[in-house]
Amino acid sequence: MQKNKVEICGVNTSELKLLSEAEKTSLLIRAKAGDHSARDALVNGNIRLVLSVIQRFSGRGDSADDLFQVGCIGLIKAIDNFDLSHGVRFSTYAVPMIIGEIRRHLRDSGIIRVSRSLRDTAFKAMQAKEQLQNQNGAEPAVSEIAAAIGMQPGEVVEALEAAVDPVSLYEPVYGEGSEASLVMDQIGDGDGEENWLCEIAYRKALSELSPREKRILSERYILGRTQVEVAKSIGISQAQVSRLEKGALQRLKKQL
Repeated sequence: MQKNKVEICGVNTSELKLLSEAEKTSLLIRAKAGDHSARDALVNGNIRLVLSVIQRFSGRGDSADDLFQVGCIGLIKAIDNFDLSHGVRFSTYAVPMIIGEIRRHLRDSGIIRVSRSLRDTAFKAMQAKEQLQNQNGAEPAVSEIAAAIGMQPGEVVEALEAAVDPVSLYEPVYGEGSEASLVMDQIGDGDGEENWLCEIAYRKALSELSPREKRILSERYILGRTQVEVAKSIGISQAQVSRLEKGALQRLKKQL
């Protein structure tokens, strides 16, 4: 029986090899030992993974070919940095790496570019906000955050707003295919009661996280940093970042 041919980014998906977990492990061991052919086989054997990730970013007007190339860079970084001793599936590690690489590309090549200084200011402001909230038990004012980091309130507001990536109205929130709920479906046109209740639930879920978990999520999903970059920033291993991030996301999902 002939496989259905589907062309994505010039790649015929019916011709892509599927690797078993045992094959991936064997190739990873050889690649870590310097076997370039094993590394190439790993890349080719995980192209489907890249293609599945870039479909999440469709409908934004970005070149699929460009996203595919950037996704492959993320895949290669995942192969080079993956640690077999952590006992997790390679795809579990690779997908966030690929997504991070694509998001960084979109952020840096988009119409709206956020300077590194603004992102750093936003990160300092978020740290100060968290510390003040822990100290005082209440949400700090912008003026308090600004005073804590030695900046003007207007600069803090600008940095925090600039650090938030724009989201497409057609971005799926949950679900798949025709059953997916989009961002535009979540925007209320009434008195905002439902959004208000959702915000309360979200804030309560976040309050259950530790300061370190909040910092990791802020760096990963607001500043768009990789787990390796977050590990260097905090001073812990990439494996610890991965474990803490995964645990925090699972708890948020359970709470919400």
